[in-house]
Amino acid sequence: MARMRAVDAAILVLEKEGVDCAFGVPGAAINPFYSAMKARGSIRHILARHVEGASHMAEGYTRAVAGNIGLCIGTSGPAGTDMITGLYSASADSIPILCVTGQAPRARLTKEDFQAVDIASIAAPVTKWAVTVMEPYQVPMAFQKAFYLMRSGRPGPVLIDLPIDVQLAEIEFDIEAYEPLSIAKPAMSRSQAEKVLKMLGAAERPLIVAGGGIINADAQDLLTEFAEIVGVPVIPTLMGWGTIPDDHPLMAGMCGLQTSQRYGNANMLASDFVIGIGNRWANRHTGSIDKYTAGRKFVHIDIEPTQIGRVFAPDLGVVSDAGAALKALLDVATEWKAAGRLRSWSDWVKECQQRKKLLKRKTHFENVPLKPQRIYEEMNKAFGRDTTYVTTIGLSQIAGAQFLHVYKARNWINCGQAGPLGWTLPAALGVRAARPDADIVALSGDYDFQFMIEELAVGAQHKLPYIHVLVNNAYLGLIRQSQRGFDMDFQVDLAFENINVRGDGERGYGVDHVAVAEAMGCKAVRVRRPEEFPLAFEEARQLAREHQVPVVLEFILERVTNISMGTEIDNIIEFEDLAERNEDAPTAIMLLD
Repeated sequence: MARMRAVDAAILVLEKEGVDCAFGVPGAAINPFYSAMKARGSIRHILARHVEGASHMAEGYTRAVAGNIGLCIGTSGPAGTDMITGLYSASADSIPILCVTGQAPRARLTKEDFQAVDIASIAAPVTKWAVTVMEPYQVPMAFQKAFYLMRSGRPGPVLIDLPIDVQLAEIEFDIEAYEPLSIAKPAMSRSQAEKVLKMLGAAERPLIVAGGGIINADAQDLLTEFAEIVGVPVIPTLMGWGTIPDDHPLMAGMCGLQTSQRYGNANMLASDFVIGIGNRWANRHTGSIDKYTAGRKFVHIDIEPTQIGRVFAPDLGVVSDAGAALKALLDVATEWKAAGRLRSWSDWVKECQQRKKLLKRKTHFENVPLKPQRIYEEMNKAFGRDTTYVTTIGLSQIAGAQFLHVYKARNWINCGQAGPLGWTLPAALGVRAARPDADIVALSGDYDFQFMIEELAVGAQHKLPYIHVLVNNAYLGLIRQSQRGFDMDFQVDLAFENINVRGDGERGYGVDHVAVAEAMGCKAVRVRRPEEFPLAFEEARQLAREHQVPVVLEFILERVTNISMGTEIDNIIEFEDLAERNEDAPTAIMLLD
């Protein structure tokens, strides 16, 4: 037993729980915590330029590596409120991050003290637990509870708020007697697994929908093995992309209104039975429930009991960690296959493969200014199978999901439900901090890029290199496209005559992103023509390697390009020429604009 400040005990607990990297911004009310962190020297700290940026860096850090928990630190008041978007994003996608805030002294909490706000109440709806710790000895215990909650059941974020006098108070604490709490996760029973496989055996055209819970459970190998044993095609959700390689014979495409392939939607519409594992039936995946569920039965497997039946009632619901469920299903399926009890769906698999072969979207355009589809075609050529993509929202993300290829779990790091603009850049920095040797490519439209552009300086200062593909049409492209339903194009145009643009710039496109990136200590390359692609990608790689800073690779797009999407999974508007469609290909109902 040793006598120490409460914050010194907190740092010891963080070490014991495996935390070795933090993202944050110091301030008066959190300086005691920083002093403890500095004294120990065990936790790397990356100084953000905005506390929201720090929270997204923590998200990227968690999402990048199985078992990681990102730590975000800020002072009192606005630092905590700045974190709310990151907490919401993490909560929505079941991502554990720990946010620690400073707070006014306990005696001043009800006195409207400077930067004193009830951040625990504000954060409560978007966290698994948010607490202002009022007793010094409860500080290490609060951190212990935080890690238990973040890792148990459905993962999610926690906020711990520390009044400055609580931080400074001395307590007796013995770190040698400290142990992380055992994690609670439900597991599928054998009888439940047998029930699922009996239902599967009665199906003619089954599919597996693989959600992000499989990646959270680090169970992607089990998913692929199970799919291969039973011979059933897989539809990954956007958050589950990478659970099965894109070129695997059983990869049947993604389904949805936006981030989907034509063959993915067509395969879903042709199915009669679906096993959903670790997914939440998000509306961008399903469209209307009546259309999505018509003519098919469903099994839903999820770690959170209240997720079962939240969107629609499945024919069978099982509460289980995705990894435990896949292990149980795989054990039974392996036994049944050896005993000849599994049927074959080889004809159905061939049918899905045929759609995958024929239902392609056009990408090869020679236009100047550039069409975005061509950018993704070239990215597939330029970047290898191990590339990790980071992105959040907008036409850039939607088109990226339609045209890029992902072959491994955690190689598509995407903010799914919340979709905050500005997320991509700081999240990519968090991914780089977690995976120093990975090939990391961020993908943004110009507005997403501008939202938190100041975080480029973090990448330069802390030597966090990656390539940031910036597709620039000087528009809020997704909102512009959706405004067509209101017959307007209103307040979505980002272009202006920038009087300061250098001679090699694009005056009418507004912000000179190359100049901004270079002013932040980074490097940038601008591309205007298709023949510039190969050299530009190689130059970006060389600049990142040589200077160890983020490299912005900006592509000047045509101002208006509509990306395929629709109101239902059988009503996707395909923006292409009728003559280029293969009218003999099996397809869902496709409307032409």
